[in-house]
Amino acid sequence: MGAATTRTRGRRAVPWVVLGLWLAALVLAGPFAGKFSDVQQNRSVDYLPDSADSTQVARIQDRMPGGEATDLVLVYHRDGGLSTADKQKAEEQVADIGTTYKLTSDPKAVPSRDGSTLMYPVSSTQPGQDDKARDAFVDGVRDIANGGSGLSVEVGGPGALNTDMSKVFGTIDGTLLYATLGVVTALLVLIYRSPFLWLVPLAVAGVAAGMAMAAGYGLHELFGVTITGQSGGVMTVLVLGAGTDYALLLISRYREELRRHERPYEAMRAALRGCGPAVLASSGTVAAGLLCLLAADLNSSRGMGPVGMVGVLAALVAMTTLLPALLVLLGRRVFWPLIPAFGSEPRARRSLFSAMGSSAARRPVTVLVGGAVLLGALALGAFNLPGTLKQEDSFTERPESISAGQTLARAFPGQSSQPITVIAPADKAGAVLAEARTTDGVARAATGRTGSGWTEISVYATAAPETPGETRSIEALRAGLDDTYGTYVGGPSAQQIDLADSQARDREVVVPLVLAAVFVILVGLLRSLVAPLMLLVAVVAVWGAALGIGGLVFGPVLGFEGTDSGLGLLSFVFLVALGVDYGIFLMHRMREESVAGAEPEAAALTALRTTGGVIASAGVVLAATFAVLTTLPLVGLVELGFVIAVGVLLDTFLVRTYLVTTASVLLKRRVWWPGRLSRAPQPERRERQPEPV
Repeated sequence: MGAATTRTRGRRAVPWVVLGLWLAALVLAGPFAGKFSDVQQNRSVDYLPDSADSTQVARIQDRMPGGEATDLVLVYHRDGGLSTADKQKAEEQVADIGTTYKLTSDPKAVPSRDGSTLMYPVSSTQPGQDDKARDAFVDGVRDIANGGSGLSVEVGGPGALNTDMSKVFGTIDGTLLYATLGVVTALLVLIYRSPFLWLVPLAVAGVAAGMAMAAGYGLHELFGVTITGQSGGVMTVLVLGAGTDYALLLISRYREELRRHERPYEAMRAALRGCGPAVLASSGTVAAGLLCLLAADLNSSRGMGPVGMVGVLAALVAMTTLLPALLVLLGRRVFWPLIPAFGSEPRARRSLFSAMGSSAARRPVTVLVGGAVLLGALALGAFNLPGTLKQEDSFTERPESISAGQTLARAFPGQSSQPITVIAPADKAGAVLAEARTTDGVARAATGRTGSGWTEISVYATAAPETPGETRSIEALRAGLDDTYGTYVGGPSAQQIDLADSQARDREVVVPLVLAAVFVILVGLLRSLVAPLMLLVAVVAVWGAALGIGGLVFGPVLGFEGTDSGLGLLSFVFLVALGVDYGIFLMHRMREESVAGAEPEAAALTALRTTGGVIASAGVVLAATFAVLTTLPLVGLVELGFVIAVGVLLDTFLVRTYLVTTASVLLKRRVWWPGRLSRAPQPERRERQPEPV
């Protein structure tokens, strides 16, 4: 009796111990979580691989005298031509800027041929390389430079673009976090129909998000992992979306077990034993898929791998330790008013998923062929995706720096207003300058700074920035200068070229790795070769269909001028890893039913009936969290959020419910080949009884 009492007290203490450990962890991790946004790097060059020409250019520029300078361009423009008063006003404002800030040189006006525009290059080392000081300098210049009465004044250039980018990314974390929490809250209230239950998984998801931010900061400080605004935003969505999915699965199973066990502690143990392997495998596939990004050449993609992984693992640990502890401590009353009573049976009702399963079982071939044709037709829309996204089109609302660049492009049509930067060894600068001036597509070139053994040469192409003509000029400069003189060719347009090239290389390397890693995990969980292949084919088909829908929407409906070069790779990684989650939930339950002795068709339909509602709820939550990305002001994140959200919904309501179930019905026991379940059970052998005499 004493031993039983001791065990009972020990079990009651476990949730309190878990809660105490989490509180201690929060106290320790809280200060580090607050620093997560401070270590984000959002310059274009921060996304590029270390080996890229444009990355080397940026690093050498930082070491050169004046390398810490912030370069701006003031653009004064009036339709029909600038007046004498306009020009005088521009001179006064530029002089005021020179008095207020320490400039590297006296700005000289560059007029356009039609007399409508004046351009003033402005550069200052006063802000240094501190982002906050740079932003304050840009904002101060914008306060001084102002127009009115038909005169437009815009501040552009690399420094202004970096400031505008940092402002956009600076608002992402807060906007994304609160918007996602709001969406998840609304969906949990609808799913649970309880005034209290939704608070528990939501609070745990918030805790997991804080722990993930602290871990992300640690990755940056300890291992130098690149953290961008994009990876930080995706991590937030992953923690809240995937964490809520795990909570839905666990709470659904816990509700079932409360009807079979009198004590919540025992019910929770049974729930964790039942759905724990599926949750672990689910998080394992996502983590493994993200870790495959470490093989990427692009800094931003390579950094997103471990950052996303710690987000998923934080969600997993929180939902399998803190959430169970809180639910056990709160007891059955947390489900009020729909409290599952011990010994009761759930109300029998014909669910949507039972009806879907029945229709799939009646006409499996028709359903499978029809679904495959539909996905294939949707995938054809990918051919309508717009071309590569230009930097000027990367915002949903154009900031001032982009608008200034467009004004310059119209005012100076004979040449690019954005230089191509060539970094040459100082002793070869003269020869490089002469060679650059004779390169096809080059309008003019001039030397700039010299230091640290290098000379900077600014080359202006005849074609507009980020056009095929300028791309040919950059490629010609690299072909003629790099090998001969040991130069590096960079600048904003070259960065976009290097970005696209790196993305193409990463797709060839990372995609096979993701498929292989996910396949190995599925084989280990399902103990089959056929079922994992079926799930992988399904998620790849979903990815193609989601991209196709994007092609039908991005240009014709949303008016986007291009497709982010990283969309294909990142959407593939997330849709394969996350899409397999739902396949794991379904197939794991199907395997449980098969082990218990159910026939293949009955096991498939039972699995769909029992997990369909949970999978649908989880899919809607995950799709909604990624859909929050479409509210952000960056086209790349809008496209990524749209494709993943659409893909998750396709996977949830078409592929998992209809196609995977139908394929399982058609394959019967072969779905578990070559495992033990693929073989028909042998009839029991009974010993021959002696005949009575």
